Amino acid sequence: MSERTEDLAAALFSELFMADQLARARLSKALPKGMELSHFGVLNLLARVADERTPAQLARAFHVTRGAMTNTLARLEWAGHIHIRPDWDDARRKFVSISPAGRRARDAALASIMPLIAAAVASLGEARLRATLPVLRELRTRLEPEE
Repeated sequence: MSERTEDLAAALFSELFMADQLARARLSKALPKGMELSHFGVLNLLARVADERTPAQLARAFHVTRGAMTNTLARLEWAGHIHIRPDWDDARRKFVSISPAGRRARDAALASIMPLIAAAVASLGEARLRATLPVLRELRTRLEPEE
């Protein structure tokens, strides 16, 4: 890689890291009291897929350890936002689904963060964002660990 390409790569990742940090901070402040970004992420995924997932599948989806996911799931279960049930065929495995209260919490969180997201989209312009998304998706897929 040439020095010019390395500078470009460093600038790209610097901007990505800064944007990620700023977005997380702004969204965290906008979420309903007591909800963390990790909670919202799990609830949002479960609401979108409308199906059960194992804790291991969720950990892989969010690129976190099983221990970290177990902690997040325990908090969500305590809040009544998810149901965790045993696998009837394999007692070592569990399944996670979103509860009606979890769906309402996810919807409330979406309502609280959408004004921030909509303002960002409006200020950048929909056409520019549509052009940027494929590049970001390809970058993400190249960075994902191979299984």
